[in-house]
Amino acid sequence: MRTAVRAELREMGIEALGMDSAEDAGRAMASGTLPNVVVLEATPELLGDIRIQNLVHHFPAVMIASRTLKVSLPDTADVLYRPVRIAEIVARVSELLARDGA
Repeated sequence: MRTAVRAELREMGIEALGMDSAEDAGRAMASGTLPNVVVLEATPELLGDIRIQNLVHHFPAVMIASRTLKVSLPDTADVLYRPVRIAEIVARVSELLARDGA
């Protein structure tokens, strides 16, 4: 799904990075690559990582979550619950970019 979302965003002129872990996100930010919007799979592992918590706290975020997820989601993030369509994710990212003037 990540590849399809990135392709749709690229078609709209939005460059999106794909990352598999909090370490990937940390390396990107350390290199100066800062996101306009963060889209991530809401898993207990990612949500429990302080780097991801900081990322979501500082940047607009869309989280893709299961309705059975047993951890709290940040109230600063927009949440889309599975099943979710790629078009819904892309639309939400577009809305956040427009709202934040990115």
